[in-house]
Amino acid sequence: MGEKTYKILSVAGAGSIALGIIILVAGVVTGVLSIVTGAALLKQKSRIMF
Repeated sequence: MGEKTYKILSVAGAGSIALGIIILVAGVVTGVLSIVTGAALLKQKSRIMF
């Protein structure tokens, strides 16, 4: 019983680390895309006519 619990905890710990890395990468990618999009909008704001 103890060995089964140890294996389950090992898998859960590894899964948590992997999920954390995925969330970190997704956050960085989203931030970079937001900055690039904002810069493009600011660059082209002179083309807007009201």
